[in-house]
Amino acid sequence: MGERALCVVGTGLIGGSLIRAADKAGRHVWGTSASEGTAEQARADGFDVTTDLDAALRRAVEADALVVLAAPLPALPDVLRRVGEVAPTVRLTDAVSVKVAVADEVARYAPRARYVGGHPMAGTAESGWAAGTATLFTGAPWVVVSDDGADLDVWADVAELAWLCGAHVVPAAADEHDLAVARISHLPHLLAAVLAAVGAGEPDDDLPLALSASSFADGTRVAGTRPELVLAMCEGNRDALLAAVDEALGRLGAMRGALASTGGLAATVNAGHLARQRWSATREPLTERVTLRPGILPELRELGRRGDVVVGWAD
Repeated sequence: MGERALCVVGTGLIGGSLIRAADKAGRHVWGTSASEGTAEQARADGFDVTTDLDAALRRAVEADALVVLAAPLPALPDVLRRVGEVAPTVRLTDAVSVKVAVADEVARYAPRARYVGGHPMAGTAESGWAAGTATLFTGAPWVVVSDDGADLDVWADVAELAWLCGAHVVPAAADEHDLAVARISHLPHLLAAVLAAVGAGEPDDDLPLALSASSFADGTRVAGTRPELVLAMCEGNRDALLAAVDEALGRLGAMRGALASTGGLAATVNAGHLARQRWSATREPLTERVTLRPGILPELRELGRRGDVVVGWAD
């Protein structure tokens, strides 16, 4: 990508952080917001943000920029219609938390776009322009979709965007990504919602909440996310999430059966403890440098399955 300019569509937590990170790195970047109030906030902070999506896309065409879709999934059809009309062959990626659904929308509304999906695995329970930071993606995994047929030139653009923001690249197939995030992101949002509701108990009894400490706070942190954002990502990954929910229900059912019959919880607690230790072991992944060439995409997907990450070019 070199010094390729960036056009970021959507200026919430993720889009706003992308704009800040790219600007801090010296990259030419501009953005669009659906809200005039948000655009004014961004301009007041010194950033080039407008509500005129068509004008921003025309700039992207003129500059051969990479367009990054950072709007919620339900907003993408309207955005992609404009991409298909104004910038039909633009370089395109996204930062949405599901990949198959976005690829389907791109194929439907902007089929000529040079699209390679992306997903920075970073965020907070806060949202909106004010929540963004230039360091949000530092050290984070950034999925770059590596399905057969991916445009390697745009793949390189997306990888270099991730590195620009301080992230490392995890190559993955779109469907494998969606199955993975259903387990480690979307299911935790639903379990946090259930835990929060159970912990709150009856409306006229605040004793459980008054006694709550770090276990409850940590387990329910993401329940503080704006509900419409949680709904968009979870409902947009319905099939994969259903499989994860079924597995969770099976484990809860087995745990309940053991508790009711023998009073024993060892199987559940030990399995969770071992899984947490396995998670800790992945915090220091093996790093790789790659050279893009025809036929490399299956190798990249296998690299991601091993839990390795790409941190730069081999040459």
